[in-house]
Amino acid sequence: MLDMALHLRVDVDPLIAAQNDMGVCDAIEQNAPGGKPADMSAPNVPKVAGIDPLVPPPAQTPAPAGTPSVPTGAVIQDRLAGWVSDLTTLHELTERLVATGTLDEALHEVVRAGAALVGARRGLAVLEPADGLGPASTVGLGLAHADLGHIETVPRDATAYGRFLEGVAGPGDGDPGASPDLLHEEGLDPLHREVARRLGYAASYALPLAGAAGRLGAAVWLYDEPAEPAERQRHLVRLYGRYASEHLARLLELERARAQVRALTEELLPSRLPRVAGVRLAVRHRTGPRGGGDFYDALPLPEGALGLVVGSVTGAGPSATAAMGRLRASMRAYAVMEGEDPVAVLSDLELLLRLTEPARSATALLAYCEPAKRKIVLAGAGHTPPLIVGERRTEYAETSLSAPLGMLSCWEAPSVDISPHPGETVLLYTDGLLRRTGDPMDRAFARLHAAAAGVPKAVRNDPGAICDHVLRTVLPDGLDAVDSAEDVVLLAARFD
Repeated sequence: MLDMALHLRVDVDPLIAAQNDMGVCDAIEQNAPGGKPADMSAPNVPKVAGIDPLVPPPAQTPAPAGTPSVPTGAVIQDRLAGWVSDLTTLHELTERLVATGTLDEALHEVVRAGAALVGARRGLAVLEPADGLGPASTVGLGLAHADLGHIETVPRDATAYGRFLEGVAGPGDGDPGASPDLLHEEGLDPLHREVARRLGYAASYALPLAGAAGRLGAAVWLYDEPAEPAERQRHLVRLYGRYASEHLARLLELERARAQVRALTEELLPSRLPRVAGVRLAVRHRTGPRGGGDFYDALPLPEGALGLVVGSVTGAGPSATAAMGRLRASMRAYAVMEGEDPVAVLSDLELLLRLTEPARSATALLAYCEPAKRKIVLAGAGHTPPLIVGERRTEYAETSLSAPLGMLSCWEAPSVDISPHPGETVLLYTDGLLRRTGDPMDRAFARLHAAAAGVPKAVRNDPGAICDHVLRTVLPDGLDAVDSAEDVVLLAARFD
């Protein structure tokens, strides 16, 4: 909030100079010797941080006839107290805004804070960047989804906020965002009048949201009766709008960067899962906000075999994503050449990682599957064990203890064989699924086991439905929770 304080810091001397035009200084000279108020002991009015001379003074209620005159010093102090109160409110609202981490959260906070500043009960905020690159969003306050749909049917040039979105200022003199009496406004669009009557609002006040790069969107607040905000309220909501626009611009840039990382990650992973006789596959994958190194693969191999891979590269961001892409491509090549021996594949991969990227390590789990025989050969390098889900059992497969790739001068660990029964599903996953729970690892493993054991019988034949149930149970807040930086991969293989 230091920026706001620097914007608004000003001496009180201009305030006193402005009072000379109204004869205030003359009254001061008459009321106290030496030209100072009698009730002020300091030679000068103290400076107050955060006072903006552009804020119009609060309206003064005329005193009834016969009421003793109020000392001028008290009037100035009252006005200063009013400004400090307004700026304190503005500070609190901007603090709440800065605490938001997504565009939708920020838009909801903007419309809520604006409603408090202008004295409205309902409103909406529209995010629609002028460059057309998106994302676009509309949120409402006190308006249902259907109400927002009705408002969007009104032609844009018929509403003040619509004209802001189109880059055209509203008609008439004064504030182009103010519509104090919509139902009696001359030339109002008939559809706009009908929607206003249906939703029960009679006035509106709109504010454009624009950053350094151009228009971001607009906000509008709706009044149940003909009304408009006072000049002081307008000034405060405009100040708030400036800070809100800057914050939205930062979040927009961040969201676009995240979207690019997600798109890059998806391009480096399989575009679709293969179809192999005897097994059905499903996968759920989410990339963390900064982009990460979790990956998966499903590779058809000779003689009807299938290679399944899940893994994770250390680090986050574009460099981890690039390393993940290189590691996955190398593993595919090794799996085609010697996929029936997962230990040999991981040994070759460890050597490559140690020679080409000595500063990185990775975990991986490789499964060589023969669906016709319902046989799986597993080799893991520091990775979490697979989970077998069936009608008669839900258990973790026992795998050999091994270090991650790149941690030892020479990696090797024995493979293990498992034989899923007909109708059983094998779940391969990354540790991001466990870490997103926020629990210690032993409790996270127990939560995953309980979620898999609780899969309804009606969906046990569908690997995609099994994935969805497990994720909903393990992560109640959903895969897209913004407070977690972990990638998640859940790969399911159901054997017929």
